[in-house]
Amino acid sequence: MEAAVSRVNYDLIQAGPVGSLDAYIQGVGVIPVLTKEAELKLAERYNNEEDLEAARELVMAHLRFVIHIAKGYTGYGLPLEDLIQEGNVGLMKAVKRFDPDFGVRLVSFAVHWIRAEIHEYVLRNWRVVKIATTKAQRKLFFNLRKHKKSLSWLSASETKAVADDLGVSEKEVNEMEKRLSSQDMMFDLTSDDDDKAFSPSAYLPSPDSDPAEAVEKDQWRNSTIQKMQESLSHLDERSKDIISSRWLAEKKETLHELADRYNVSAERIRQIEANAIKKLRLSMI
Repeated sequence: MEAAVSRVNYDLIQAGPVGSLDAYIQGVGVIPVLTKEAELKLAERYNNEEDLEAARELVMAHLRFVIHIAKGYTGYGLPLEDLIQEGNVGLMKAVKRFDPDFGVRLVSFAVHWIRAEIHEYVLRNWRVVKIATTKAQRKLFFNLRKHKKSLSWLSASETKAVADDLGVSEKEVNEMEKRLSSQDMMFDLTSDDDDKAFSPSAYLPSPDSDPAEAVEKDQWRNSTIQKMQESLSHLDERSKDIISSRWLAEKKETLHELADRYNVSAERIRQIEANAIKKLRLSMI
């Protein structure tokens, strides 16, 4: 699926007069938006029959959504085309994992995968400290070096002289000198060579840092698993096997594979699955 979508992306870009990003965005903009019914049929074709053409159509219809999300990350100073490319990877991952039986639109499911891929790209490439962000800081940045008589730290008198000459405070001079003396650091280090190397991301508070919430989630998860196991025990062997093969197995089987195993139609397997899910929901209330 990745190769097919990459080829279409290339064709969209080349369709423009100069092969630019603008041409790609324009090409994506003319792709029709899928109706809920059309999206459901395509998702079922891919989910049940592994139809790659259906997956390609789902991806293509949502490329405009990736562009919309990617534009929200342009403030990090990274190329928009790279952000879009990473978002497209997330979209393809979402299509692979999307199940139409969930009862939600693909766009609602895919947004998390798209953002996850873009976030990963930003964390790998964005630098935390920007040397000069304001006009005054830029002026100080370009003039501080020539005002220093040596590479050593400024003395108190030198700091005051630079501040007076540039029309800034002594505190701003000291701050800029620290920035110039610091090394650039990645937000999220990826090397495992040094166990003692910590990146700024290691000091951010974890969203799951509340012990009470962690215990509550763990207890809820254990309780849900126990209820699921008890509910499964009340199903007949065929229904239990279909549910396990379709939802719980690491490599999920399609309706057609199960239909061949039980020598019935795929529609019959779907009906048995739907009835089993209904029984599970009632028993877990």
